[in-house]
Order: sequence, then C-alpha cells, then structure tokens
Amino acid sequence: MRFICLALFLMLGLSSQVRAQDPAFRKKHFNVTDGPAIQGYDPVAYFTQQKAIKGKKELAVVYAGITYYFATADNKALFLKNPTAYEPEYGGWCAYAMGAKGEKVSIDPETFKIIDHKLYLFYNRFFNNTLKDWNKDEINLKNKADASWQKITH
Repeated sequence: MRFICLALFLMLGLSSQVRAQDPAFRKKHFNVTDGPAIQGYDPVAYFTQQKAIKGKKELAVVYAGITYYFATADNKALFLKNPTAYEPEYGGWCAYAMGAKGEKVSIDPETFKIIDHKLYLFYNRFFNNTLKDWNKDEINLKNKADASWQKITH
C-alpha cells in the first residue's frame, strides 16, 4: 500500500511539473496578452542592475512558450543558463493582487521587488502603487499569493 501511495504521489508531482512547463498552459496563465513577458523588459536586469530596463526584440528568447526580451547578449546568456531563476513570480501578474484577492492584475514593469532571489511585479497606476501596500503586510500577502497561484496553475 505504501508503494502505491508513493507511486501516486510521484506521478502527481511529475504531472504538475510537466503541466507547468507546457507552452499552451503557460501562455494561458502568464501575463503575456500584450506580447512578450514583462511588457518587453529584461528579466535579468532586475537582478544584475537592480532596475527595470527595456529589452530588445532582436535579443528575444522563447522559453517554454513565453517570450522574453533582453537588453544585452550577456543578460540573454545568463537567462539561458537558468531561466526559472529570472522568471517573475505569479506568471508576471501583480503580486499584491494575487495575495489580496487571488486575481491576475496587470503590472507596471518599473514597480518591482526582489525577495529571496525572486522577482515580484506590482500594479502602479492612478495613484495606486500596490508595492506600498505589499510592504505593509508582505509575509501574509506573499503566503496568500503563493496559495492563490498554486490554485490557478494546478
């Protein structure tokens, strides 16, 4: 019986990992309705230069169905070595909205935060900077956002 439970557990874990890398599945859940991920901003620049920098179309990479643009060839090379290290959390949707309401809300690519080597993006329009609200209750909102994203993608 233990063997059967273990086998089922492993099958479920592997199937969710395969599903998470399926290009059609990712396109459905990632924030890419207007073109490339992060509205064309370079995901590596957030980590290496601590700022949002527009990428170039000629330095594009498609990773598991999601297109990313890069500002430099070096950033593109870093991404290709470990794409999951640079992809934004919650499919590039607003981290605050994911935590507060479990909703996919657009972002301002220039409003971001790096937490434990992960990129979090936030909505910031019409005098509503959700990063400020996130910072007031980060631990609770992050836990809720993680749970909400898990429900959306599994």
